[in-house]
Amino acid sequence: MTKGDTFSVTVNNQITGPKEGTALHCHYSAQYAGGAFGAMIIHGPHENIFYDVDVGPVLLTDWYHKEYFELVKQVVSTKRGPPPFSDNNLINGKMDYDCKSIPAGGPACTPNAGISKFNFTSGKTHRLRLINAGAEGIQRFSIDNHTMKVIAQDYVPVRPFDTKVVTLGIGQRTDILVKANLPSDSAVFMRSNIPKRCSAATQPLALAAIYYEKANRTQTPKSTPQTYDDSKCGNDDLTITKPLFPFPALPNAATTLNLDITFGPNATGFNLWYMNNVSFRANFDAPIFLLAAAGNTSYPFSPQWAVNNFGSNSSVRLIIRNRHPANHPMHLHGHNFFVLAEGQGEWDGKITNYPSTTRRDVQIVQGSKDKDTPGYLVLQYDTDNPGVWPFHCHIAWHVSAGLYVNLMEQPELIRQKSVPQTIVQTCRDWSEHSGREVVEQIDSGL
Repeated sequence: MTKGDTFSVTVNNQITGPKEGTALHCHYSAQYAGGAFGAMIIHGPHENIFYDVDVGPVLLTDWYHKEYFELVKQVVSTKRGPPPFSDNNLINGKMDYDCKSIPAGGPACTPNAGISKFNFTSGKTHRLRLINAGAEGIQRFSIDNHTMKVIAQDYVPVRPFDTKVVTLGIGQRTDILVKANLPSDSAVFMRSNIPKRCSAATQPLALAAIYYEKANRTQTPKSTPQTYDDSKCGNDDLTITKPLFPFPALPNAATTLNLDITFGPNATGFNLWYMNNVSFRANFDAPIFLLAAAGNTSYPFSPQWAVNNFGSNSSVRLIIRNRHPANHPMHLHGHNFFVLAEGQGEWDGKITNYPSTTRRDVQIVQGSKDKDTPGYLVLQYDTDNPGVWPFHCHIAWHVSAGLYVNLMEQPELIRQKSVPQTIVQTCRDWSEHSGREVVEQIDSGL
């Protein structure tokens, strides 16, 4: 979109399975780090989970006082140093902040701005739809004095399991059920904490209040937090996250792509992320899908587009080795993938939970333990959705610095697709805009 444009989105609900819900965000530069995101619920036709109250989306977001473009300038630069530290952590957009910590001349600050409040009814089961819609921070979500039952991850229903804490990397979604089993006058805290050993946060704790129907809403809860294992910068063990409806991955994929994640300066000294020694950079004037639809599927003079063409192969296995200590929530557009294995070291070739293999669309690859012990993540998907699909780290600063590849599948079927005229016109409008104004692209573009 260019300046002054408006757009509308029509959602045709063609969900045929039990999954439901979604989150939406802007993928131009790091704009979602500045608040360009939201949530909506799209219900599937079949749901076998029973609950009394749908609490709705619960957005968990690290928050930065600097404007996102200034943060991108800090990240994609020639200076070596730590990533930007978030200033606050929010639940549904709210959390108190100590205004005394803002230096003179800093942004305006309202002390005791308040926290989000939720209602529970004693004896009822409540559904909460958790979304990590932030920029960088892993979130550990919990509710004091309550056990949570996980029922879905990234909208894929899982065999329900109980837990005291839910871990969400950037872009991940988890649906939980909570039984309100306290007295009707109870009040407790909902918490989301950013672990400092995994992420960069100045004020990592977000709080919200849960009030039962007879609680005094003028009083702040006095509950104490749950205890849990905070040692792993990754998701729950794959052995406990089994899909409710298993669709076994093929034991041997039709083709395999190894992807090594590294970090370092480019030829001009700018610090970038790489997959297989390529740091992605978009050309807004040359959408790869439209090139493929026109029959152009090879780009030897544009290696920075990071296109991997899998041709007519029916399935793809991705073996990711993370050779940097930072974790990465890896997201694939257009598919749910099978998570075959994850850990630190080298994959031993064994598939976890086969045939009930975890499925989702974002999974954290852990950081390397040392230079000889990378984090690893093994994914697989069927190429049943012809297109050119981004696969990238969902941390805003990492994808801005190039941690992204394009995965092209079934190019012959792409050529048979009819590109909607609204998309064609949008591209014409953009071409006219970029021909008239120079677009300031200081990062990968995503």
